[in-house]
Amino acid sequence: MGKFKETCMPAIFQNQAEKYGTKAAVAYKKGGRYVDLSWAEMNRKIHDLAYYLLSKGVKKGDKIALFSPNRHEWWVASQATLSIGAVSVPIYATNSAEEAQYILGNSDTRLCFAGNEEILERVLKVKPKLRKLKQIVIFDEYKKKKKDVIMISEAYAIGRGYKKKNEFDKRLASIKPGDLSTLIYTSGTTGNPKGVMLTHNNFVADAKNVSGEVKDYMGEDDTMLSFLPLSHSLEMTCGYYISIIIGSKVAFAEDISKLLENFLEVRPTIIVSVPRIYEKLHAGILAKVADAPPIKKKIFNWAVGIAAKNLPYMCKDIPRTGLFAFQYNLADRLVFANLKKAIGLDRLRFANSGGAPLSVSDTEFFLGMGLKVLEGFGLTETTPVTHFNRPWHIKPGTVGQPVPHTKARIADDGELLIKGPQVMKGYYKNPKATKEVFTRDGWFKTGDIGVIDEEGFLKITGRVKDIIVTAGGKNISPQNIENSLRTSPFIEQVAVIGDRKKYLSALIIPNFDALQKWAKKNNISFSNNKDLIRQDAVVKLIGDEIEKNTMQYARVEQIRKFTLLDAEWTQATGELTPTQKVKRRVIEEKYAKGIDAMYPPDME
Repeated sequence: MGKFKETCMPAIFQNQAEKYGTKAAVAYKKGGRYVDLSWAEMNRKIHDLAYYLLSKGVKKGDKIALFSPNRHEWWVASQATLSIGAVSVPIYATNSAEEAQYILGNSDTRLCFAGNEEILERVLKVKPKLRKLKQIVIFDEYKKKKKDVIMISEAYAIGRGYKKKNEFDKRLASIKPGDLSTLIYTSGTTGNPKGVMLTHNNFVADAKNVSGEVKDYMGEDDTMLSFLPLSHSLEMTCGYYISIIIGSKVAFAEDISKLLENFLEVRPTIIVSVPRIYEKLHAGILAKVADAPPIKKKIFNWAVGIAAKNLPYMCKDIPRTGLFAFQYNLADRLVFANLKKAIGLDRLRFANSGGAPLSVSDTEFFLGMGLKVLEGFGLTETTPVTHFNRPWHIKPGTVGQPVPHTKARIADDGELLIKGPQVMKGYYKNPKATKEVFTRDGWFKTGDIGVIDEEGFLKITGRVKDIIVTAGGKNISPQNIENSLRTSPFIEQVAVIGDRKKYLSALIIPNFDALQKWAKKNNISFSNNKDLIRQDAVVKLIGDEIEKNTMQYARVEQIRKFTLLDAEWTQATGELTPTQKVKRRVIEEKYAKGIDAMYPPDME
């Protein structure tokens, strides 16, 4: 046991820093290569920044915003804030000035950390409307002199000169488990985001309960690549806090656009991701195989057959033996090892997936080639993990069994209810919304529809608010159908439409890389993507893909009509939340004309 009682994450960090000292805690890209920062070096920065905050009069419970992409300074600012009993308010680096203004204002933030000049400008744009925001600290070097703006290097220097240095330990020791740690604003698909109040105990309980389950599979020699936003509760708990608990090293990806490059440089042993990354890796591999010579295709297809037979061994953590062990090792040597090396995942032992459903085909593809992908489930309001598949018992298509000390049950209407130490305190300054998400006997209403099997494995089948009720009164979950459609190599994004309609339709954005290659191979000429999606052969191809990937559904769940779109949905264009969830209402309003065209009056 270290110097501090481990009732909050900053206390755990202090104990680990004392234990590991000169061992690398984090790594970041500098001058074209990754450089390490030790636990001791990180802790020195944390102390200096905490002293700066104390010198500015930051009190226990004061709100401090973190508006930055992932980088080691994010950790420093977070630990400095929490160590002195202040409350962190993370903001997605992709949020607009207006989105940030709402969070900074609603949270009563008094100081904001800004990652770079671009983010600083967004804060400065709205600062006049934020009466309580007094100071901005920018992580990057900043030459201009601006009122109330200081560089973090200057803040460190001021902190070093702070006299009452014993105040750090006093503040840290005074933190109680039930004290507010962090306000995470939901990236809600409708209306203003809500500030989720998460306590120190919420984080400690969830991070310790999850890491305790996999302690034999991960440890201080592991290297994790951090690329999901740290403002996302999944990365915060599983990428940041669990890494502190197990003492592993965390390398920060430069940017999501450089992720494959960073995979190759870091060669992580563990990753925490959302399905989108696995989908893109899977699609990229299949696209390369499609262009390969016939002999290589034949070898790959043989290896895929071996991978399918490997699933029971991977899912139950059973060693391969006899002839199959020989066949798998051969497939690994000829195909899998080369694939993993080509994408920088040759050292990867296991990967987490959360935030949205991962398709069974993606899960089985990676499991088959020897990568343990553990799908889990949770929400911001549950810090976030409530369920996950264990390395020794994986059921593709489910999000696993509950975390220790967590109870789950299905309400009469199919909604998943949760009780556990990771469930939030409530929504900040919003008692009405808080009351609405709890049952009278204290169960948290997740808003997700699910089923629990006889072994306690949970399968999520949809969202309550996304349920489509057709004109015929049939209740349909669009999420399952969309997941099935996205297994097509030619479909990138999809939204199923049909609420109060006689049949289902879909808005589809093709995977243009795969589609362009297919068109060229089939001598279909086009000038741009808009032109490409108008080609009869392309429309037929997508129609065939829809039919092929939804044949398992009932007649009422079949897609009768579809419209192809030529531009990807993004957060910047308004169709996606920062966590990449589809804003259905926005899409339905934005594409109302195209949707109406799929429902002519004579067919209504």
